[in-house]
Amino acid sequence: MDEKLQNTEVHNNKEQHLDEETLFVVSQTFKALSDPTRIRILNLLCADEHSVNDIAEILDLGQSTVSHQLRFLKNLRLVKFRREGTTLYYSKDDDHIMNLLKQAIEHAAHN
Repeated sequence: MDEKLQNTEVHNNKEQHLDEETLFVVSQTFKALSDPTRIRILNLLCADEHSVNDIAEILDLGQSTVSHQLRFLKNLRLVKFRREGTTLYYSKDDDHIMNLLKQAIEHAAHN
């Protein structure tokens, strides 16, 4: 068998057998991207970092709602934070997911 064809078959075979951890992470990532509030937050953080208060004000959301959603996104390592005094500033932590989000937005906007 041609070596290139054999390598392709091995690669395809690996794709068919996802381990449980990978399946869980992928499903949680899509769960994160399935919520309109989280999409709005991620879209905002694509451009620049923001504090919880800034996010709440810009997106017209309650601070507790923003904090809850950021905790969810942080647990998935989609956002990260830095502390400055008593204020936490959040920013994107995964360019792969941000690119996926941008592509989905472009796809939805495409006529």
